[in-house]
Amino acid sequence: MTSYQPVRDPKTDHLLTPENAALIIIDYQPTQIHSVNSINTSDLVNNIILVAQTAKTFGLPIVLTTVNVATTRNQETIPPLKQVLADVPSYDRTSMNSWEDVEFVEAVKATGRKKLIMCALWTEVCLALPALDALREGYEVYPVVDAIGGTSTLAHETALRRVEQAGAQLVTIPELICELQRDWNRRETVNEFVDLMFTAHAFVGL
Repeated sequence: MTSYQPVRDPKTDHLLTPENAALIIIDYQPTQIHSVNSINTSDLVNNIILVAQTAKTFGLPIVLTTVNVATTRNQETIPPLKQVLADVPSYDRTSMNSWEDVEFVEAVKATGRKKLIMCALWTEVCLALPALDALREGYEVYPVVDAIGGTSTLAHETALRRVEQAGAQLVTIPELICELQRDWNRRETVNEFVDLMFTAHAFVGL
């Protein structure tokens, strides 16, 4: 059994690696969660938690943001997700488009990463708008399609078409996990990788 030597620079690899990507999580709050109609609520919650756990496993920088918590119009990030992200600071905003919030953009830039794995609610607003702005500023954007949702299936799918046409690269959770692991010889994360893939229902009956 042979495998290529790690000749690629993980910081400049054209694929996602733990060294070149950051995870952006936007507005996983009760109001947004319960107004999503393009995906089952429990699936949505389980999937965003799985994405967060994936980022933690591979050591990705994480930027977490909420909207309207300080104004008391909205509640904090849902507790199950917040528990996974207990050590991650949260940036609260009033702007629907997080890219119009200075503190948020500074946090993204501080990661030093140009590949942004992006999850947000709703797809048609809080995902689409910052994705379009980030793309315009030279970032690569990877929306995780099974961890986001819109107010309707039409709204969700139309927004995905819009950002894809602008250059975003759509990914699914199993694809994301495998792309970050890439090689079974990366033993430091292989056990967690298997657990994540089981949770994603990609490994069944092994």
